[in-house]
Amino acid sequence: MGQTIVEKILSVKSGRTCSAGELVVSDLDLMMGHDFNAAMTIQVFEELGARKVAYPEKTFFVFDHAVPAPNENYARIQQKVERFIKVQGVGFYPPGEGICHQLFPEKGHVKPGDVVIGTDSHTCTYGALNAFTTGIGSTDLAVALMSGKLWFKVPETIRVNFIGKLPKGVYSKDLILYAAKKLTVDGALYKCIEFGGPVIAALSLEERMTLTNMSVELGAKAGIMEADEKTITWLKERIDGDITPVFPDADAVYEAVYNFDVSELLPQIACPHAVDNVCDISDAAGTPVHSAFIGSCSNGRIADLRAAAKILEGKRVPKHIRLYIIPASREICLNAIEEGLVSIFLNAGAILEPPCCGPCGGICGGIPADDENMISTATRNFKGRAGNSKSNVYLASPAVVAASALTGVITDPMEGRNTR
Repeated sequence: MGQTIVEKILSVKSGRTCSAGELVVSDLDLMMGHDFNAAMTIQVFEELGARKVAYPEKTFFVFDHAVPAPNENYARIQQKVERFIKVQGVGFYPPGEGICHQLFPEKGHVKPGDVVIGTDSHTCTYGALNAFTTGIGSTDLAVALMSGKLWFKVPETIRVNFIGKLPKGVYSKDLILYAAKKLTVDGALYKCIEFGGPVIAALSLEERMTLTNMSVELGAKAGIMEADEKTITWLKERIDGDITPVFPDADAVYEAVYNFDVSELLPQIACPHAVDNVCDISDAAGTPVHSAFIGSCSNGRIADLRAAAKILEGKRVPKHIRLYIIPASREICLNAIEEGLVSIFLNAGAILEPPCCGPCGGICGGIPADDENMISTATRNFKGRAGNSKSNVYLASPAVVAASALTGVITDPMEGRNTR
């Protein structure tokens, strides 16, 4: 019987051939905590009597959720975490460097076949690089820091193939929202979603990361993709050493296989208050918006900023609309400055913030007021996600968010057919 990608990876890392449903103890290639919950990890680590992180070279902490620290509580948390980092000699990305899920691929910390854990559900982002990467809890990370290992139940795999050709003005964000509509928020519960098909092959690595990033919104343990020439080329610019892709066997066993023809797909909108409450933009067009957000670990990359800039260039956002633009990393911000995108954003009246999670997590960076509608490229839209349980969040692609910021209502960017 053949194996899926995730079965192969966990077989290598656990030292024995394994299949879906089995429990394994796996070696870890990268362990991550961030400022939102790292203090809890440290507390458990110390309560367990641990004195030293087993593999400091594999361990990183990132400040990205509360940047800059919005109040004294978060300032104290970051102070505690930074003291731990100094004592243990582990890796650290300080405030302003960017979002963990952008930094680890960008800085060359992840490669095909790796097993990566992080105390954030969107750690599954790096599956676009042909690795098994997943979110865990603070207690699990504390134990992993002590041993360099963690147990997993090997997930079953769902194969999702996108076929046809992606229309102009339609993006990877639309693909994952469409998948959420079809599979629902628990349709892949504790499964690994293996994405493939000609539409995926045509996407850039940045665009692919949006899909694996939001796999968890369908209940998935992980999202993963095969490594192709684009993957290898992208990685060679960032890492040294051998790159060994992991492919599924021809007779791999999948729990389900879905083939979605997206040739006629319209931009998709996730309406309040669930990621699978998705409709075509034609059904949501005209809905008033009060604020707009382009950024997050899902869509704060340079390709996303370019798509928004094409729509915003030479135009001005109305004064009653707040448009927040937050690059996912310092490198992306610098690239956006060099390409002239930042000038376009500022001239359009946007509010540019330092690389961080921003309003996605509802801690800082543009929280909506009561009864306001925010249109966002963030990862989630459940009630209170953006920091106010009395507001509404609509999820969409950067192109839709930019177009909607200009008009003050949810707007289809395909009217111009030149946004891609």
